[in-house]
Amino acid sequence: MQRSRLAYLVLAGALVAGAGAVRAAELPDAIRQAGALRLTVNSTYAPMEYRDPATNQLTGLDIELAEAMAKRLGVKVVWSETPFEQLLPSLQTGRADFIISGFSDRASRRETADFVDYLTTGAQFFVLADSPARIEADLCGKKVGTTRSTSFPVEIEKWSKQACEAAGKPAVQYVPGENSIDVRNQLKQGRIDAAVQGSETLPYAQSNEAGKYRVLGAPFTLGYQGIAFRKDAAMLRAAVTDALRGMIADGTYKAILTKYGLAANGVAEPLLNAATQ
Repeated sequence: MQRSRLAYLVLAGALVAGAGAVRAAELPDAIRQAGALRLTVNSTYAPMEYRDPATNQLTGLDIELAEAMAKRLGVKVVWSETPFEQLLPSLQTGRADFIISGFSDRASRRETADFVDYLTTGAQFFVLADSPARIEADLCGKKVGTTRSTSFPVEIEKWSKQACEAAGKPAVQYVPGENSIDVRNQLKQGRIDAAVQGSETLPYAQSNEAGKYRVLGAPFTLGYQGIAFRKDAAMLRAAVTDALRGMIADGTYKAILTKYGLAANGVAEPLLNAATQ
């Protein structure tokens, strides 16, 4: 009886190991042989990717998703950090195998990359809790800050033309920031009247600095965050997509999103180049 059970456990272990090998074999040879994915992030965009203040370790929703996908693929992740504006160049030069770092799928970025979209997002105005602004229109003529290297400056300009200038009101005055931390500091210092970040980041900011911020209205854009791949990386893109699909099916994906308060931002299945703007 014990011998039969031992044989069963050995067989089960071999099947599991074999399944892992099959998943790993779906990866490009260079990644499979190295046993690692090289990924780089801009760790200033909590809760997507940031350094835990208590441990100084990289953490966040994107970090956990990538680690879980790598485990399914039978490899590890070797992390590095870079400024946001260097994310796409890191992908194109091969320093990163793919990008998962609070990176929006945009049509303009698809000239050099394909996106597997995994999270809904939108540009969101927010102010200090004691701000006199009550609705978005109160920001016409005011200073609004956001990270310069994102798509948000263009989105703010579009919103200003439609909501302010078309109504005969003064345009929003855009103020650039280096990253979301810098923008929030400018807001707290009174250098800007309002700010814009991705809607998925604000619940964390509000919980981390309780009573400090207040959102205005709903997100004024709708889109997706995506995992960016080089155009010639179809095999890797397919392997990662399959891993993500499996995580959605077994609940791993939902559990990670729920941990960071973003279950409502989830997708039913991975989407390829789904953003329309």
